[in-house]
Amino acid sequence: MTEPQTVTYRTERDSMGDKQIPSTVYYGIQTLRAVENFPISGIKPLPTYIDACILIKKATAIANGELGCIPEEISQAIVQAADEILAGKLRDQFVVDVYQAGAGTSHHMNVNEVLANRALEILGDEKGNYKRVSPNDHVNYGQSTNDVIPTAIRIGGLLALERTLFPALSNAIAALDNKAEEFKDIVKSGRTHLQDAVPIRLGETFRAWAQILTEHYNRIELASGDLTSLGLGGSAAGTGLNTHPQYCDRAAKILSQLIDKPLKPAPHLMAAMQSMAPFVNVSGAIRNLAQDCVKISHDLRLMDSGPKTGFKEIQLPPVQPGSSIMPGKYNPVMAEMTSMVCFQVMGYDSAIGLAAQAGQLELNVMMPLIAYNLIQSIEILGNTINALSSKCLEGIEAKSDRCLAYAEGSLALVTALNPDIGYLNAAAVAKESLETGKSLRQIVLERGLMSAEDLAKVLDLDKMSAMPEIDR
Repeated sequence: MTEPQTVTYRTERDSMGDKQIPSTVYYGIQTLRAVENFPISGIKPLPTYIDACILIKKATAIANGELGCIPEEISQAIVQAADEILAGKLRDQFVVDVYQAGAGTSHHMNVNEVLANRALEILGDEKGNYKRVSPNDHVNYGQSTNDVIPTAIRIGGLLALERTLFPALSNAIAALDNKAEEFKDIVKSGRTHLQDAVPIRLGETFRAWAQILTEHYNRIELASGDLTSLGLGGSAAGTGLNTHPQYCDRAAKILSQLIDKPLKPAPHLMAAMQSMAPFVNVSGAIRNLAQDCVKISHDLRLMDSGPKTGFKEIQLPPVQPGSSIMPGKYNPVMAEMTSMVCFQVMGYDSAIGLAAQAGQLELNVMMPLIAYNLIQSIEILGNTINALSSKCLEGIEAKSDRCLAYAEGSLALVTALNPDIGYLNAAAVAKESLETGKSLRQIVLERGLMSAEDLAKVLDLDKMSAMPEIDR
């Protein structure tokens, strides 16, 4: 029988008093207070957000070490600790609930304490000896929650876009373009108001979706430019109190090199700390994409509906049984999941908008909510689009016979007759066809409105569904 391990503690002190901290953990007293104060959701900080905070601390430790603001030995130990965390170590030490103290002070101190305690170990010292390496005086030198957290949201957003959403969009666009080429000669009925419309090509439906996603990619990329202007160096209120004169530029340059992005100090540090507009802008662009993803996912479900009583113009890949009671049923689950995620993204965007307008004077204290919602939106939407591409879009098959039958049977074909027989005659032909079941061709010939030869030219489905040539 294994003997129970004895838990040992170290004593740490902050401005409120002493607390016993388990000796094994790397966070400290301020983190423990936050854990006790905020047992709210059980949701811990997102990995990408942790990366962003650690990258900032690495950059600032390098800058402060080079500028002589902290001892070089301590600077190097902080950098080594940061590199270990970025490589995947100590990730379980970031424990503060996402719903926490205003502005993100609790999470910020969690980061500072973990880095300080690991740096102490690297230097051969014991965790908790903050006289040698202090979370506040060394790891956080020249910094404040008020400039670090808005910078972390910027860096986290850029990382999430680069790692998740942009690659996913590129994959989806490629998959849709491939299907557009594969289905380019398949004629189907268009539909407007969910009623029959003029013929179109199935391939152009997919090409349109690819274009829609391409334009969203461009919008989001443009909006993300707002995230490259940093308020880091503003310190507590944007004045740069307790920072070296060269710190602001030096830290931005180092951070830019670490993430390979063209970062720069904001033209006005106080403004960069107060306004959440860049996050609202990016979130709005993400929401815009989500709205069209819902539209596309609903189109996929409609076009796959059936198999006997729906459109069934395409076959989505069956990826799992669709019913607990109906054998042989397969549902468009990837498209359904896509819509659900997109609705959540829209909700996150609404919360970001509310939080962004809730700042007062020199600070917006709602930043923890904005940080979680923005990065989470980017990542779940990116993961969703990636899954939709690999599990659905890439394996779609066309039901060409079904598509052609709908196209040939559509009353909207009379639209092509307007120039030859006039709108009213065309409407009368459509009405008679609907009432009698006769084909449009038969009724036009019976009424002597056109010759068979001319009618065949006008009702050429391939010609009717061809896209116009546009100079791009």
